[in-house]
Amino acid sequence: AAAEQLCPVTLELGGKSPVIVDKDAKVALAAKRIAWGKLFNAGQTCIAPDYVYVHKSIKETFTKHLIKEFKAALGENSQESLDYARIVSQKHFERIVALTKNEEIIYGGKSSVKDHYIEPTILDNITWDSKIMQEEIFGPLLPLLSFDDLPHVIETINKKDKPLSAYYFGENNKMKELFLNTLYFGGGCINDTILHITNKNLPFGGIGKSGIGAYQGAKSFDCFSHHKGILKRGTWMDVPLRYAPYKSKISLVKTLFKFIK
Repeated sequence: AAAEQLCPVTLELGGKSPVIVDKDAKVALAAKRIAWGKLFNAGQTCIAPDYVYVHKSIKETFTKHLIKEFKAALGENSQESLDYARIVSQKHFERIVALTKNEEIIYGGKSSVKDHYIEPTILDNITWDSKIMQEEIFGPLLPLLSFDDLPHVIETINKKDKPLSAYYFGENNKMKELFLNTLYFGGGCINDTILHITNKNLPFGGIGKSGIGAYQGAKSFDCFSHHKGILKRGTWMDVPLRYAPYKSKISLVKTLFKFIK
């Protein structure tokens, strides 16, 4: 539709937004903020944490804290919680439930077709060959993967489609810079999830298959406005050098235009 009218366009898509939890992360706080990001609208946001790469040295501790935070937020029976959303349609309910088939569920896994309820679910021993890693989840499932070398994780993620968002938890400034400077993604947070979209001073948009262009705040104005270039000249003087015939003036004209550029 935009092409027919030759309109400017920004395209926000989505993708599998990764979370990396490094060995020096404040584990309890990281689990709390990741759980919040995943539970927000039952994971049905384009920038929801899609999967977690957690350092193998803290994986067990992190998992315990994550389960604790799910329970703290929604109680022992999340189906009864007034703070927990339902899946938007029958089609997506069936799609999300199917992603758990033949996978190792270490927490959650319950569902109810009657009210499109899917319990917050943590899956372990996931690989990139798993079905759940082949598409954006857009639901309350959280696959866990482990790592021991951050550059290798970044290299692995960069081989996949570029995500709309990415999140890093850790305290080492050198590792933060490595994450920011070598991982391709649209936008994200250090030591939090989702909140980058709430700051209207920050551009929001994707890269590659997660989208093109950006919007929010001044960036929206720039995106959908035409920046018109105008040169205004005075009329009190006119240099004849630029006008033909050039003859012996040609070298001077070339010098003049080099200077202008």
